Order: sequence, then C-alpha cells, then structure tokens
Amino acid sequence: MGNLQSNSAAFRQALLQSERLRIRIVLGALAAVFILRTLRTFTLQNREDIRSWFIACLLFILFAGYELLVLRAVRRAADANRNLGAVAWVGSTIVETSIPALAMAFLTSPVLVPAYRPLANPAVLWFVVFITLSILRLNPWACRLSGITATCSYLAAASYLGWSPQLISGSSIFSPQRAVYGYAIVLLIAGIIAGMVAAEVQKYVEAALREAEAQRAMEHVQHDLKVARSIQQSLLPSQPPQIEGFEVAGWNQPADETGGDYFDWQVLPDGKVVVALADVTGHGIGPALLASVCRAYSRANFSLDESLMKAMARINSALASDLTEGRFVTFVAAVCSPGASRVELLSAGHGPLFMYLLKDDSFTTMGSQGLPLGISPSLISDPPQCLELLPGDLLILSTDGFFEWANAAKEEFGTARMEAVIRSSKHLSAKEIISALYAGVIEFSGGTKQQDDLTAIVIKRT
Repeated sequence: MGNLQSNSAAFRQALLQSERLRIRIVLGALAAVFILRTLRTFTLQNREDIRSWFIACLLFILFAGYELLVLRAVRRAADANRNLGAVAWVGSTIVETSIPALAMAFLTSPVLVPAYRPLANPAVLWFVVFITLSILRLNPWACRLSGITATCSYLAAASYLGWSPQLISGSSIFSPQRAVYGYAIVLLIAGIIAGMVAAEVQKYVEAALREAEAQRAMEHVQHDLKVARSIQQSLLPSQPPQIEGFEVAGWNQPADETGGDYFDWQVLPDGKVVVALADVTGHGIGPALLASVCRAYSRANFSLDESLMKAMARINSALASDLTEGRFVTFVAAVCSPGASRVELLSAGHGPLFMYLLKDDSFTTMGSQGLPLGISPSLISDPPQCLELLPGDLLILSTDGFFEWANAAKEEFGTARMEAVIRSSKHLSAKEIISALYAGVIEFSGGTKQQDDLTAIVIKRT
C-alpha cells in the first residue's frame, strides 16, 4: 500500500480520524438507502420487491456488521496510538468496493433483458460512491486499489448476470454489450483520479500537521523562555543598595526573552559595596545561562576579603574553563566606599564608560583596563582606576545596546547623544536618568527593533 502508514504520530491519528469519518458516512448513506428501500417495498407490497428486500436486508446486516468491526478496530488503533496494519486497509478496501457487485448479482430484476442487467441496476452508482470516499484514506494507492477492485468486481458481476466479453464485435459502440466496457473503464479512471486527488489532500494534511507541530513546539519553547526570563529577572537586584553618599540604580531589558547582560551589587566584608555589570557575547538562552554563571562566580569571589584585582582574576579563571572558543564576557566592577568620594573601577573589556563632572559640566569617557574575561586563563589587565566623585557627579556603566541602537537610516544612537541625554537629566535621580536614557534611544530609533540587550547602572554622588 505504499506510504499508507506514516511514521508521524500526528499523521497516523489524522488518518484514523479520517477513516472513522469515512465509515460513518458509508453506514449513514447505506442506512438511508435501506430505509427508503424498506418504505418503498412495504408500500407497494410486490412479491418480487419483498424477496429482493430480504436479500438487501441480509447484505445490509452483513456489511454493516463488518463496517462496525472495522470501526472498532480503528478506534482501538487510535486509542493505542498505533497503525491499523496494511492487511486491514487492503482487506477493507477490497470488501467495501465489492459490495455493489454483490448487490448487482443478487438484486437485479430477472425481468430485464440479460444484456441490460449490468447497466440498469442502481447499485452500479455505489461503485463511484466508494471510490470517492476512498479519498478520505489519504493515500493514492488505496484509491487506485478501490478503482481496480470496482472494475474487476463489476465485470465479474456482469458475467454472472449473463454478459460475456466480446473484444471483436460488429455491434455499435452504444450497444449494451459494449457499454459494459465503458462502465468498467470509467470505474478504473475514477480510481486513478481519486488517487490523484488523495495525493494532493495528503500533501495538504501533512503540511497542516507539520505547521501545527511546529506551532506547538514554538509555544513550548516560548513557555520555557518565559520561565527562563522570569528566573533571570528574579536574579537581578530588586532594591537599590544603601551607600552613604551615593545613589545607585540599575536596569536591564533583554532583546529576546532572555539576554546575556546582567547587573548586580553586593556588600563586601569591609562594608564597601561592589557594583557590577557584565555583557556576555550574543543574546538569547545560551548567553543568559552564561550570565547566570558569571553572576554566581562574581558573588562567590567578591564575598572574599580580597582586592578587586584578585577577585576579578579568580572570576576570570573560573569562566575561562567554562567558556567555549569565541565566547567571552566583558565585565566592569566599581567599589563604592560609604561616606567617601573615592570609587575604585576595574573594567575587563567593557567600555566606553562615562563619568560626568558637574563642576566642569564635562564628560570623561573611559575605556577598559584589561581584556574581557574568559579569553585567557589568567587575567590580563592594568590596575584598577581610582575615581574621585564630587556631589552631583555621575558614573554611568552601560552596555553597547544603547549607543549601537540604529534608526531606520542605519544611524546609531552613539555616545554623543548618550552624553547629551545624561547632561540634560543630570538633576534627576539615578533611576530617572536611566529612564531618560531609554526614552531618548527609543525616540531616536523611530520604532526599529531592539537588536541587543540594554543594561545600565548609574552611580550618583549625593
């Protein structure tokens, strides 16, 4: 039967559901015809009609019983999520398509001229019905088998009724003797056409099932990503740190459901607070996992009573053994001392960093002191910078998602626009400055899609 059974569980279920529908249609149509035949028989009360009614009743009971057994087998196969079996499909096709031939053989009126008996019985029309319904089996070979069976059983019934094949005959093409050939050819062609239609229907069904399966898989992935996003967002600080003389705010918005950026702050054993921001290459679920790993390493190492340089070296060593080739993390940490104006800053490949000096109304743009984390087993970096922040001064740590966001003309937001937004919002709180930065880049982008994660930390000297 060719590709009658598919390896796809979804297609197998669709095939069995289609078969159940086909059987119900067959049973319903036969029941309707049988009821009409019964009403006609007992209304006319003709002896010949009553005799043929008993034969029809027997055929209907046998065929209906057989169809119910097949329907039961189809339901069991569907419940067990298994194939029905090629033998069952072939047997059912042959049995069903042979029923009209049996009706022809035993329900044809003897008063008809033998030459017209294979042509004048309405049961011949049922061949077309069964061939048409075979399309619901979603397989071209089932339709062709139905057409072949109909042709052979029709010729067999015609022979039983007295027709004999005459390949060479001087009679007219419209004679009953030669019309039987025409009927047989039509049935064979009907099976071929039904097979062509079934092939197209099968393509559409398989395409629809593939699309449905892809949609379900996508929904499953989206659900998992939403869970991952909620977990990742829960790892971000929910409250700003309390540092005497400083106001700190942080914010993150990934480009996808999850992102490779994160920010954090942590109170050190000596009372100082370390503020950290990291950007893992790429964005999505992979970088998000690495960002979580980086956060865990930084929390573990900053909690030790060690210098910023040593802690960063230990984080780099741990990450270098985890990251694959081509992966790295840009990382910046700033240590704020309560009540003091000094901020210790160390950047591993992260930049530019912005410091705004209120007194001079000027910006200092800083690069990194070392290579990104994970590139080398040992940290390659200069010593940390020591910054002096006076009241009103700002230190802005941000990822490149801000200044690299481009508008429709492919023009990037850039560092100059970032500085302009920071200057115009310098009087606001640290949290409001981040909001102003985001509003500025959104207005500039003009609705273009966010391509990279956005993360920012603003440290304001109060």
